[in-house]
Amino acid sequence: MRPITVSVGPVGTVSATNIATSQTPSAAVPLTLNGSLAVTSAGVTVAVLPSPQRVLITTADSTHSFTITGTTPTGAKVSETVPAFASATAYSALDYATVTSVVISGAATAAVTVGTNGIASTPWVRLDEWANPTVSIQVDVTGTVNYTVQSTLDDPNSPTSPVTPSAVTWINSADTNAVSATASLQTYFQYVPVFARVLLNSGSGSVTATFLQSGAVPY
Repeated sequence: MRPITVSVGPVGTVSATNIATSQTPSAAVPLTLNGSLAVTSAGVTVAVLPSPQRVLITTADSTHSFTITGTTPTGAKVSETVPAFASATAYSALDYATVTSVVISGAATAAVTVGTNGIASTPWVRLDEWANPTVSIQVDVTGTVNYTVQSTLDDPNSPTSPVTPSAVTWINSADTNAVSATASLQTYFQYVPVFARVLLNSGSGSVTATFLQSGAVPY
């Protein structure tokens, strides 16, 4: 397999209100996108994020869910529902390049804001489970970051047991040097996961990762 290189960051300025400022919807309706990232064109308002990243929801309302809809960097539609949460904040499982709507499931019992928290991930790298198992990984860091190499055996494209992208379970690398790392490094998988990625936990810099699966499918 040829090397596959992916990157994440910088995520830009983080703010809990840069998608939607404080509001208390009185019904199951879309929140007003009026934060600093909101752009209106031809009567349509969209929040354009400086780099694909997670969407942060802050509220004391523990009774309602929120459905986030937006797009990927390629313009593909992406959506997920963030279930009701008891803590003050929750954030999306997926990264959004734009946010087109955030819909609450009912009348809010407390004010809600929507923004970003600086968490993001690289595009997913699909590996070949039929080829030789060792996967070499090099992570190059620019600026200040904290990141984790992750993998999963879940497959949204599985013909028998597909998993919704937002429900995929990601497992941190068995190499502890690649968990909450801050510097460039080389590591590897001794097995072949279905997908791999690098999670940017925090920081103003960027991470570039190259995955190389040696060998080809044996005959």
